[in-house]
Amino acid sequence: MHKEAKSSYFDMPALDVSVAFPQATPASNFPPCTSDYYQFDDLLTPEEQAVRMEVRECMEKEVAPIMTKVFPLFSVFVECANIFVYWEKAEFPFEVIPKLGALHIAGGTIKGYGCPGFSITGSAVAAAEVARVDASCSTFILVHSSLAMLTIGLCGSEMQKQKYLPSLAELKTIACWGLTEPDNGSDASGLGTTAQKVEGGWILDGQKRWIGNSTFADILVIFARNTSTNQINGFIVKKDAPGLQATKIENKIGLRIVQNGDILLKKVFVPDEDRLPGVNSFQDTNKVLAVSRVMVAWQPIGITMGVYDMCHRYLKERKQFGAPLAAFQINQQRLVQMLSNIQAMLLVGWRLCKLYESGKMTPGHASLGKSWITLRARETVALGRELLGGNGILVDFHVAKAFCDLEPIYTYEGTYDINTLVTGREVTGLASFKPAPLRQKSRL
Repeated sequence: MHKEAKSSYFDMPALDVSVAFPQATPASNFPPCTSDYYQFDDLLTPEEQAVRMEVRECMEKEVAPIMTKVFPLFSVFVECANIFVYWEKAEFPFEVIPKLGALHIAGGTIKGYGCPGFSITGSAVAAAEVARVDASCSTFILVHSSLAMLTIGLCGSEMQKQKYLPSLAELKTIACWGLTEPDNGSDASGLGTTAQKVEGGWILDGQKRWIGNSTFADILVIFARNTSTNQINGFIVKKDAPGLQATKIENKIGLRIVQNGDILLKKVFVPDEDRLPGVNSFQDTNKVLAVSRVMVAWQPIGITMGVYDMCHRYLKERKQFGAPLAAFQINQQRLVQMLSNIQAMLLVGWRLCKLYESGKMTPGHASLGKSWITLRARETVALGRELLGGNGILVDFHVAKAFCDLEPIYTYEGTYDINTLVTGREVTGLASFKPAPLRQKSRL
């Protein structure tokens, strides 16, 4: 009898956070935006401002409750813990897709074919607003829109654009983008996946890794090396193609909701009509990466905005020593440091967009923007994690999740080091990606 009572006592679930810590509001009730201190909104056109506010309202009111959706555990004795279902289980919330589709942001800068035709600035601020509430959600959109859809938009035939883009723009079909391989990450131009020409199409053989959306995508944009020309070509692969296999990568600590996968291609046949005619070398792939790097640079901007907003509210709600945490000098100093970083990041991101719109943006510009902004974001989110103390390691208060989610963004679309070397090559005229060949020691 005593043993049973003891087991029941120790097996009880944790208290709900609102009961265990009533002093601060959790992330399910997302805080209002308080980070636009230098009135960045004034630099946007009325259309860009409208996009920003529409996405912000949807993300705060409709998407945030889904991304923080909880599975309630009840006890007859106390109100018990909520488990963040999608985060804890690393599952994708398919219920969010219709809400994102209704925003009509997929396709970004693509004009026609049911796409919004935003300026790149409008597309960037939309990406930031999505990332402000949930980074995994923004990565889902970025892969689908700024990589897969943009590749079809820039490099596809007219027939391919008409066939694929309208349903992708409505998120009725989902796409992924397969470049990275197990043996080729930063050295993306050295792809090992092959494409062999056969009658009526191509045979693809190889392997891809870290491909977001791949486990449930309807179409996969795959890059492979042409066995005849030794150049990189692009292909649209259907999800039900024989020989195609996509499996989920487990055990991630960041962007857990994003379904990154390993893709195996074993003699996958792709008809001629699904070869992307505009991808004939790795330079063509770089045209897409240049634009997507701008968009990726805006993800950490949005993430840090959300972290700042959460910290700003938390410091005013949480009290210690008889006063709100916001009343202490060191907390104000950290909060202002976060705020100043965000203002600088916003302005660098905005200038990057303007360089692109004027046709002046170079690969070095895009790489510097992505590398510098993600570096500053890391610093900013780390400060936010400190400000929340013990609650800074709980996903209930957003900052811990954002802290983890920022790590893969710091790495993907070119690591910090690789992006700095792209800019370094541009400003010096000297490439330093490969180490100098080792000289064999003389036996004399």
